[in-house]
Amino acid sequence: MVAMAALDVRHRGMRPARSARRAGSFGPRLPAPRRGGRDSSMAPRRAEGDRSQPPAGPPPTQGEAEDDDYVPPAVSIDSAGAGKSFISPRWLTELGRLWGGASDVPVVEAVPDDVKDLLGGALFQALYRWMLTSGPIYLLPTGPISSFLIVSEPAAAKHILRSSDNARRNVYGKGLVAEVSKFLFGDGFAVADGQLWTARRKAVAPSFHKRYLETMVDRVFVPSAVRLNDKLKREADNEVDIESCFSQLTLDIIGKAVFNYDFDSLTADSPVIQAVYTALKETEQRATDLLPYWKLPFASLFDERQRKAEDAVRVIRKTTEELIDRCKAIVEEEDAAGSGSGSAEDYVDEQDPSILRFLIQARDEVSSTQLRDDLLSMLVAGHETTASVLTWTIYLLLQNPECLRVAREEVDSILGQRKVPQYSDLADMPYTLRCISESMRLYPHPPVLIRRALEDDRLPGGQFVPKGQDVIVSVYNIHHSPDVWEDPEAFRPERFALDRQAPNEQNTDFRYIPFSGGPRKCIGDQFALLEAHVALVVLLREMEVDLVPNQKIEMTTGATIHTKDGLFVTARRRGGEGAVLPTSKKSEVVQNAAPE
Repeated sequence: MVAMAALDVRHRGMRPARSARRAGSFGPRLPAPRRGGRDSSMAPRRAEGDRSQPPAGPPPTQGEAEDDDYVPPAVSIDSAGAGKSFISPRWLTELGRLWGGASDVPVVEAVPDDVKDLLGGALFQALYRWMLTSGPIYLLPTGPISSFLIVSEPAAAKHILRSSDNARRNVYGKGLVAEVSKFLFGDGFAVADGQLWTARRKAVAPSFHKRYLETMVDRVFVPSAVRLNDKLKREADNEVDIESCFSQLTLDIIGKAVFNYDFDSLTADSPVIQAVYTALKETEQRATDLLPYWKLPFASLFDERQRKAEDAVRVIRKTTEELIDRCKAIVEEEDAAGSGSGSAEDYVDEQDPSILRFLIQARDEVSSTQLRDDLLSMLVAGHETTASVLTWTIYLLLQNPECLRVAREEVDSILGQRKVPQYSDLADMPYTLRCISESMRLYPHPPVLIRRALEDDRLPGGQFVPKGQDVIVSVYNIHHSPDVWEDPEAFRPERFALDRQAPNEQNTDFRYIPFSGGPRKCIGDQFALLEAHVALVVLLREMEVDLVPNQKIEMTTGATIHTKDGLFVTARRRGGEGAVLPTSKKSEVVQNAAPE
């Protein structure tokens, strides 16, 4: 659910380096995804001969046996040698790799267009161009003696992700991600490492059990999606930023699902809502600051931005702590009255089915601060990712009217005269789910995953990774690589067969990793998929949406890929039972991969 990868490298003092293999010309900007037909043969290129995918059904949650049993191979070379030397310290090794041509992978060189992407917060776009010219694994210098190792190859990504917080041999940690987001998440499981992460994930993971997810569909996801439709009806034929609407929707859902608290962001402003956005923006900015001045003690005393960030975090934490205290008091009163409901693994309180209630009812021995940090990880990071998924899914469907027609026909045929789905209906609507899956391939959230080597390692292709090396697993590159996918820029939901299990990292052998993979795979992947699936079904069933003409839609990144200036649409209610009101000619949208 969380992947705080708001990643730019300016604060590391980016400067061009001499290349072991020069990047040269980076080619044209990324085109908008092309329209796809109904060709069902569009499987991952390297997986074409693989027919061993699991049968249709929900993808596995966490803790797959394959990852549990994986032990990263030990490296026989000790890069430290006999010890540190004044004559040959480690930084000399880095100078040799970056400047002296001693690297065993290409070293890229930034040119003005790439710097523009870096400064604009769209690092993943420059990483893609470098992949096309330098190959799937290369070094990106971030200073005279520092660099990122960029990984755009499924086998190497699989090794790194399965070696992160691996109980048998832990090779990779969170690194930079934890540094820039600790002010907000504290020691929450999303950014924690080591034993703390293991303990907190073990405590939190059971709250996402099947009965809880079924309850969320009927009591939270569907009613919230209906409220979004109601808002769009009130704004009929007016220009509406659907990206903002989806952010409001998913924040309301997370509030109810995690805290049993209604932020009511679809209809009213709230200081908590603004605080969440301010804190998220600060996380992004910290990852893109030229100098990490926010590390200075008392920075908020002389910097207005830091003062606003502190105020925002204070509002969020105060609200969270009050909600925790309220829930604890209710549970204590029930226990005193002898009406407690126990703590079964599939426990759902009928009055309050929230994750907070589950964790308190489970009698987990944890401090209030730790519980607060864990819940903040879900609240702040969870809603933005699903909002981005919905934004790009509706954009892609509007750009591909044939796919939109097929999706709407599926929804109408399953729901019949009904306006909203039940949990049991969702399994009968695989095409709409594949639209979401394909959207997450083209626009993964997050587009990059960050790790730091905790010890010397060697990738499956033989590339050496020294201890302390920062690593970027470029999910975007893997999902767009022509060596991994046929026709990678096309939007083709049919590339994922409807009669098989929805795509995940296991059945695609890490060619598809929108939820990461390995021990640190997103803990709320099933929650997010169900939430997005329900919202899309409810929207398609009742509303007709068109893009506003002549928009210039530009991508930027924080924790996710989002638009620079919003995604504006006009919406109106569909006519009759399943009939669609006449639509105007589809809006033409100019999509630039980088800001002008």
